[in-house]
Amino acid sequence: MIKKELFIGFLVGLIANAIGFIIAILLFGNGEDIVTAYRQSLAQGFFSKLVSMGAILNLVAFFMFLKVKRDYRARGVIFATIAVTIVTFLVNYK
Repeated sequence: MIKKELFIGFLVGLIANAIGFIIAILLFGNGEDIVTAYRQSLAQGFFSKLVSMGAILNLVAFFMFLKVKRDYRARGVIFATIAVTIVTFLVNYK
């Protein structure tokens, strides 16, 4: 049961981060499509900043899970945030 709750929180964290990343690209992408803005962010070195802005939605998910007493799901969101941080670091500094 605990693994299922962690997994659900992990998925919610990944989805929230992806949605936040897309919103950040749409806000700061200078009108390009998402793929072009993504490539441009990698080339110009601000990819990690967009991912960080996308992680703001993880805060919302985390505190919502805490509010409804779903502590293991909140923990899964934290694990997703850590995983995204590691992947971002590896993509940015390969």
